[in-house]
Amino acid sequence: MTTTDSSSDGSRPSPDSDGRPTIGSDEAGKGPVLGPMVAAAVRAPPAVLPDAIDDSKRLSATKRESIATTLRDHEDVAVGVAVVSTDRIDDPETDMNSLTVAAHAEAIAAIARDGDAVTTDAGDVSESRFARRVRDGVAAASSDTAVDVHAEHGADATYPLVAAASIVAKVRRDAAIEALDATYTEHGPIGSGYPSDPTTRAFLRSYVGETGELPDCARASWSTSADVLAAAEQSALSEF
Repeated sequence: MTTTDSSSDGSRPSPDSDGRPTIGSDEAGKGPVLGPMVAAAVRAPPAVLPDAIDDSKRLSATKRESIATTLRDHEDVAVGVAVVSTDRIDDPETDMNSLTVAAHAEAIAAIARDGDAVTTDAGDVSESRFARRVRDGVAAASSDTAVDVHAEHGADATYPLVAAASIVAKVRRDAAIEALDATYTEHGPIGSGYPSDPTTRAFLRSYVGETGELPDCARASWSTSADVLAAAEQSALSEF
């Protein structure tokens, strides 16, 4: 089957044109200094989606968890998830744009059927390039599955299926952070994992100050990690 990049010619999948299942995908945790990035894809007929679905950032944690459970339990809904570890993020042979493409493609390929229409939240400044790379990634992951992909910035605020995927990804990412918080009780709490979070920065300073190294959950290639290591080294030199 020959597919086209729907973002390149101005057309786009029509998720509610005939009620057939289509797919939305999004990711959570692209920017944090702690923990994995998670991508999720949701395949469903639009009519079965809960009315409360919205961009995950606009919903409480309790509401997100409730919706994610509803989606997973519905017989007409398929959910695919891809988790990108900190080791993979720190690999010098790759970059976040490529990892984001790969994660979306992996999540989509887990649930896609040949000919499906996919709408994804663009993880690249070029929407058409992101759409093309995700489409090719799905084809590489599953040779008998070709999909049409439309990528759009802010799609999680426009398309319910993408919002559904953003909720699933956020819930899975939050679960990973909760697990890490329980692992690092001696130095925690670890906070949200984002560089702007004072709790996260305090956790990193505490851990590095006591151990002299970054925790395994930290993205060593992030500037925040380098800054914490440099500050600890400077402090040690000052005390010498």
